[in-house]
Amino acid sequence: MTAVRSTILDANAYEADPDETTEAGSLIARRRRLLGPAYRLFYEDPVRPVRGSGAHLYDVEGVEYLDVYNNVASVGHAHPRVAEAIAQQAARLSTHTRYLSRPIVDYAEDLLGTMPAAIARLMLTCSGSEANDLAVRMARAATGGTGVIITEEAYHGNTDLVSGLSPALGSGSQIGPAVWTVPAPDTYRADEDPGATFAAAVRVALSEMSAADIRPAALLVDTIFSSDGVYSDPPGFLAPAVDAVRAAGGVFIADEVQPGFGRTGSAFWGFARHGLTPDLVTMGKPMGNGYPVAAVAGTAEVLDVFAREVPYFNTFGGNDVAIAAAQAVLDVIRDEGLQQHAADVGAYFRSQLRTLATRHEAIGDVRGDGAFTGLELVADRARKRPDGPLATRTVNGLRARRVLTSVCGPQGNVLKLRPPLPFTRADADRFVTELDAVLARVS
Repeated sequence: MTAVRSTILDANAYEADPDETTEAGSLIARRRRLLGPAYRLFYEDPVRPVRGSGAHLYDVEGVEYLDVYNNVASVGHAHPRVAEAIAQQAARLSTHTRYLSRPIVDYAEDLLGTMPAAIARLMLTCSGSEANDLAVRMARAATGGTGVIITEEAYHGNTDLVSGLSPALGSGSQIGPAVWTVPAPDTYRADEDPGATFAAAVRVALSEMSAADIRPAALLVDTIFSSDGVYSDPPGFLAPAVDAVRAAGGVFIADEVQPGFGRTGSAFWGFARHGLTPDLVTMGKPMGNGYPVAAVAGTAEVLDVFAREVPYFNTFGGNDVAIAAAQAVLDVIRDEGLQQHAADVGAYFRSQLRTLATRHEAIGDVRGDGAFTGLELVADRARKRPDGPLATRTVNGLRARRVLTSVCGPQGNVLKLRPPLPFTRADADRFVTELDAVLARVS
């Protein structure tokens, strides 16, 4: 029997046998029994949050934790404006999109106004998985092709279609037919131009598709390469690969579930950092601060081909409460200046982490933009050799000091730092202080 390749979810998972004589251990055992083995818990010592505020979580005993991981609560845990919008709308009405409603039209106009003018259509779903599934179907309808190019550690969701586009799920989830993987642009190890290198890999995939008599449909990438290890710079390096796919008849799908909504600081959307206008853009739960709302935006030229043939309907996609949540998030990002805040605090955070790297040889690289940072831990800085076990020890060491994060990358050695947008300089200083103490002990 072929061994199952571990997933990024396994790199920081609770695997021990719980002590069922304790209340927490009993709950873990019941969870395993009732929810089954597919579910994972974070950390060697699982956290049990019951309340959140901003970039902070509080457990059942009232102990406070700094959250440096949960991008889903994009404008902060339990933001009062979002909570109020959800509660007020839920008390009035929540129904589907086949009735006439002004808020969904107003929101579509507002959201599309943050994108290039050519992106003129919006379709609502409940999750980023559904959005990516829908976008790939649209790309295939518009191009007549089936081939999709993704990166080697990509995660694009868990429907049947997009789990086949998500190598990060491990070898237990098979890559779909007509799917080609290419290496992510490893800007830490590559000496050459990352844009040229990435485009060359995409052209090889296109050539192999052609040899297999498969027409390309799309290049689908998370525009900050979140699961691959966080690769953000230099801005513009994605453009040559997109040009290559379009020249071959395919389209570009920008997966903005993680980098979108101001998270990258320098731009509202990750694709905008690269000077690109995607054919399709997908969004996920951060657009509702954790409420299940997601979307596909696209050009009329691409989206309408699918829409003319398929009268798409999603019972809960775009329901009244979802739109209230999404509109509140968009308003909060603007009113509280969270994109600029992410840019300012993120730059400060990375500067402090780079200073810390002068004291710890295990920190090989610090990269990112806005409120999205990848911190790569290595066993040998000169050879840039990944150290996944060290990253796991570091994550659990931070958890013991009430700081929460996790890992990404093919070796699980990159700390994935993407806190809620209200994360402050004081929060950044606290993380650096705790990381300093942990690395001194575990490395």
